[in-house]
Amino acid sequence: MEKLPEFIANHPLLIVLFVAILAMLLWNLFGAAMTGVRQIDNSELTRLVNRDQALVLDLRGRGEYERGHIVNARNLPAAELEGRMRELEAKKNLPLILCCAHGAESGRACRLLRTRGHEQVYALKGGIHGWRGANLPLVKERGKERGKDTSKGKDKSKRADKGKA
Repeated sequence: MEKLPEFIANHPLLIVLFVAILAMLLWNLFGAAMTGVRQIDNSELTRLVNRDQALVLDLRGRGEYERGHIVNARNLPAAELEGRMRELEAKKNLPLILCCAHGAESGRACRLLRTRGHEQVYALKGGIHGWRGANLPLVKERGKERGKDTSKGKDKSKRADKGKA
């Protein structure tokens, strides 16, 4: 212990890196509790939806939502959330589960909804990326892909080229 001050004086870069890594680790472990956002895992989401009729709000953009979303999730892009708060007024008694791509955007949205009077607001830990990583099902919007005829699974552009040849 006598040489600790000497080590600190001789290696300031290592000490700064150590403190930065320690701060990031603590934020990762306790950040959600300090910000008031309750994060839930995939199994808790399923339980809330099945038992408490929780509403899942997907905060990603329309295109990402159409490429795959949680069953019965509603698309409400984060950029439009504040302007569409009236739609959620009638849902104040239901648990709301917010999900985004990786989990960061849903935390900010949770804080906004809590300030507007929603008490049961949760963020999906890891977002859709974590859901997909756990190999859980995603629903894709049918007939929305550009250039595809989903009823027959053929590419329209190829069919159009055959008629010209």
